[in-house]
Amino acid sequence: MSTPYPHLFAPLELGFCTLPNRVLMGSMHTGLEDRASDFPKLAAYFAERARGGVGLMVTGGVSPNLRGWLKPFSGKLSWKSETHKHRIVTKAVHDAGGRICLQLLHAGRYGMHPFAVAPSKITAPISPITPHALSARAVERTIDAFARAARLAREAGYDGVEIMGSEGYLINEFLAPRTNHRRDDWGGDAAKRMRFAVETVRRTRAACGPDFILIFRLSMLELVEGGSSWEETIAQAQAVAAAGATILNTGIGWHEARVPTIATSVPRAAFAEVTARMKPHVKLPIVATNRINMPDVAEAILAGGGADMVSMARPLLADPDWCNKARSGRAQAINTCIACNQACLDHVFANKKASCLVNPRACAEAELNYVRTNAPRRIAVVGAGPAGMACATIAAQRGHRVSLFDAHAEIGGQFNLARQIPGKEEFNETLRYYRHRLAEERVEVRLGRKVAAADLDGFDAVVIATGVVPRAVDFPGHEHAKVLGYLDLLTRRVVPGRKVAIIGAGGIGFDVAEFLVQDGISATLEAPRWRAEWGVDLEQHARGGLAPPQVDPPARDIWLLQRSPGRPGAKLARTTGWIHRAALKAKSVKMVGGVEYLGVDDAGLRIRVERSEQVLDVDHVVICAGQESLRELEKPLRDTGREVHVIGGADVAAELDAKRAIDQGCRLAARL
Repeated sequence: MSTPYPHLFAPLELGFCTLPNRVLMGSMHTGLEDRASDFPKLAAYFAERARGGVGLMVTGGVSPNLRGWLKPFSGKLSWKSETHKHRIVTKAVHDAGGRICLQLLHAGRYGMHPFAVAPSKITAPISPITPHALSARAVERTIDAFARAARLAREAGYDGVEIMGSEGYLINEFLAPRTNHRRDDWGGDAAKRMRFAVETVRRTRAACGPDFILIFRLSMLELVEGGSSWEETIAQAQAVAAAGATILNTGIGWHEARVPTIATSVPRAAFAEVTARMKPHVKLPIVATNRINMPDVAEAILAGGGADMVSMARPLLADPDWCNKARSGRAQAINTCIACNQACLDHVFANKKASCLVNPRACAEAELNYVRTNAPRRIAVVGAGPAGMACATIAAQRGHRVSLFDAHAEIGGQFNLARQIPGKEEFNETLRYYRHRLAEERVEVRLGRKVAAADLDGFDAVVIATGVVPRAVDFPGHEHAKVLGYLDLLTRRVVPGRKVAIIGAGGIGFDVAEFLVQDGISATLEAPRWRAEWGVDLEQHARGGLAPPQVDPPARDIWLLQRSPGRPGAKLARTTGWIHRAALKAKSVKMVGGVEYLGVDDAGLRIRVERSEQVLDVDHVVICAGQESLRELEKPLRDTGREVHVIGGADVAAELDAKRAIDQGCRLAARL
């Protein structure tokens, strides 16, 4: 079949088997791996992606023994009785024409339980648990546990295993001098530090035979002080290759690193050059990873000779049919991963089942299905923001006749504001996707006119998805010329002055601060500049690949203020909030909590902090103090006895929660 991405869809010969293309679905924990009762759901999740054309998939991490748990009672494979549930997954994948590997992950000092072990008794900065140091005998038993788990994986029907040797987990801890302070045969010089990894691969290969895929995930850029040197990393790669690895996968960063590696503000393929630097040093296939989310990005890496495969995890969470769409030249139909982390990683770290902001069916394939209706209806959806677009497209997909209304001249709602923020350019992809879907499903789109209840006569049901409006504020001087709303800035109606105070330090306040300090110019679109600002050295002159950050001066002086006491931004998302705080701190943004707003006048913003009054000499004061639901249509429609549904911001005016909005839209459309 001809394809615009010939390198991406070229077969890959492994000697004992041939992969149909160069797409590896990378490992990602979903929260379904830990209980046997969830394995049918896990099977449905992987089978859908196998049908979508993925060349090879890797499961979320499963421990080879109890001490390797990520958390108490998390996924483990050390007993033969545990293979039964895994056969549910492997059979479903093979029946769908796919291949799948089990990731073997020993958490090491990242384990959140009292049995955690590590090469040395060193607590991770992101964990309250101090691990026990492994004895020499325990080291041997742990290596044997990896080999035994791999053999059981083969018995369970897996096509291979991935040995997790990166991101700061146990094997990586042995490799890095930062975490390996041993003075026996498993620590000291580089040869001894890499011995654990090499022995694990060698014994695993011996246990499973030559015709079994063995991926080794090697940390090629650790982004922590005291990591491996580049020369040691090359030696490690060559040693695990000689020990029997089939494929070498790239690992980037540790979980405790000060550099973001997979968030939306990270440039696409920002770390692919590391894989390209390693490729001449090894003969086995090598995989590039991190922020590869569209086929043109993947094709460029492969065509340039920088890798033999590309790894994508969240992009295939967002769109299980990614490969089929790309191969047939329908990239515009891909539901692109925007790397927001809100429903995947944030859920997993909160011990919830993973999902996807742009695809609520992810990990819910067994329960959320868009079955075609036998009773088509006329549906009006008012509001073309995330909730409205999701509801309209799914309802039309099910066979309803749908009209989508919006008072604005373009679809997107709050996404049109979000995409203005430096580092959130991926939101443009979601809008492109929905434009395609609305046309594909033949949704009637009526833009540029505000509708009244009378305009909706003749529809069987009306969905109100009209979103939010900024909450009004009332303090002395709130009507002063210095006072602006965030809409004034993000729609570029007003050019703010050099000194700006922001009232409200929620997600919108942080976004506005980012917009102002960068003056709308995004380092995310310039990978070299982004790496310089975060202090990333791809040539790894220092261990771990860190360099002093070279931060461009801020475009403005910013005060980010919040009424509640404590650290501003404490309620931001767990896996990305620290990035926003660090980025603004680097730009010298002054973040202050416990602020009482006394008023605005010609002198600036008068505030009180800890009983001390002061005047901030600012040119403008931007209000980011929350939103209110816009649902004025609801009452007149209900008064007529119409079937009315309210979703998204119109339902709950929380912090512009696109995850909830899209989920509500999809689930309502599945019921209509």
